[in-house]
Formats: sequence, C-alpha cells, structure tokens
Amino acid sequence: MFGVILPSRPVLPNPSTINPGQFAFTFPSTPTFSHIVVFLLPGHELPIEAAAAVYIQFSGSTEFKLLGAIGPEKQSAIFKINNRGHNNAAAGAGGGGPDEIIMTDETPRTNVILASDQITLGISVEPAASIQAQLEALKASQVPETSTALVRRPPTTKVLAQRIIKNAFNFLASFAGGQGGNEVVPLKSFQDWWTKFERKIEVDPGFLERDEDA
Repeated sequence: MFGVILPSRPVLPNPSTINPGQFAFTFPSTPTFSHIVVFLLPGHELPIEAAAAVYIQFSGSTEFKLLGAIGPEKQSAIFKINNRGHNNAAAGAGGGGPDEIIMTDETPRTNVILASDQITLGISVEPAASIQAQLEALKASQVPETSTALVRRPPTTKVLAQRIIKNAFNFLASFAGGQGGNEVVPLKSFQDWWTKFERKIEVDPGFLERDEDA
C-alpha cells in the first residue's frame, strides 16, 4: 500500500504489517542518506476521511517520533535529513547530538538523533482529524519561547506626547527672553523647532519610540 525510498538505495521491500492499518519499514542507518520519500502506491486508496501518519523510531528507543503525513490530496512526502558526523549507538531522541534529522516537508520540524543499527519507519492509517491535531500540537510544542525581557512594548500615546513636549521644551528654552517678569519665546523659534522636528521624523521615524531623550 505504501512505498519508501532512500536515495542511492534500492526501493524498500514490502513492509511488515503490525496491525490492520499499521505498517513498518526497517532499514540500516548506514550508509548515510539525506532524504526519505514516502508515497502511496498506485492503485491504492486510503479510507474516506483518513490519512497516513509517518513515524520514525531509532535503535535503542521505544519512542516513535511523528514526522508528518500523506493523504488523498497529498499522496507523497519528502523528508529532508541532516545526517552529520558518525553514528552514535548510545544516542537517543533529543537535540544537540552529532547526528540530527530535520524534517522539513511542510510540517513542523522535529529534531532527533540518528542511532546506529536499524531504523524503523512506521506508517499508521488514522482519522485525518486526529493526525491534523497531532501535527498542530507538534508545531505548537516546537515554537521557541520568547523571553518577555527581550520584548519591547511600543510607548503609549501619553509617553509619546511627553517626549514631544520635552523635545520642544529643550529646544525652545534657549530662546526664552524676559519681558515684564514673564519668559517669552519668539514665534519664529517655535516654527524653527517644528521644522527641525519634522525633518528628524523623516530621517528617523522611530526616534520617539526609543527609550532615550527625545
């Protein structure tokens, strides 16, 4: 029902049937490979509202990692593999090891460690809605958390107004002159400030948003 190809290797033979709707392809982790192709064989159809989830398991691990899925509207998928370094018999799932698999076929990325000996590729026919939910959960779990300390919120309207007033005050203060006990700023000075302020906005539109003296 399904076919699996590793470039530079022969097409994998018929899979083992684990349960109705569940199949397993087993192959050695060497020689190294860069892609895994999974496809629905011609003449075969999936049940209505069903899809085929693709999982991978490494030697020494009991866990199957979800890679993605194929279905009636997408009958094949290519999983790009980043297989670096040498095999590590003690490696398990996780990040930062010498060998990583990065799945990039329009589905969430998952990083796992390549182990030596045998790799098992599992294909499970499941309700399409269930597989979609798993893929969305996988994608959500792999979104990097952003530290709130690094997120700069834009200043409020009140803060922007205060910075504009401060900018004007700093500029006009030097032009103030005494008259009848009151400090008076010539109108031309205000016009000069406004011209300079507009020019600065054009050159650096975000200067008022920065936490610095305007």
